[in-house]
Amino acid sequence: MLSYTVYKVIHLLGIMLTVAALGGMAVHAANGGTRSESRTRALATALHGTGLLLVLVAGFGMLARLGDSAASGWVVVKFAIWLTLGAAAMIPYRRPSWARALFVAVPLLAALAGLVALTKPF
Repeated sequence: MLSYTVYKVIHLLGIMLTVAALGGMAVHAANGGTRSESRTRALATALHGTGLLLVLVAGFGMLARLGDSAASGWVVVKFAIWLTLGAAAMIPYRRPSWARALFVAVPLLAALAGLVALTKPF
């Protein structure tokens, strides 16, 4: 089993990959780009999926190190945010008019997840 610090670094890397991929998709779509025109679509999709996987695995690794229950309220909230960020990759090209809002919402959701993890209000 890895140390808590190693899990945390992997978790943060996953967050960065996910936010960067979603940001790139949102900017491309907001500038009128389509899915078929994107020369970096495969890269962005791979980074998004890899980031989500790292966030999930490292998050549960940290949870195991903390000895906390996966049914804790704050864990459920973070998992809901994770699901939302996972589904967010569909938004820019299906609803290009929402791409700008997504560009702002993604970092705010990541910040909310961080706040929930730090304060554990539930």
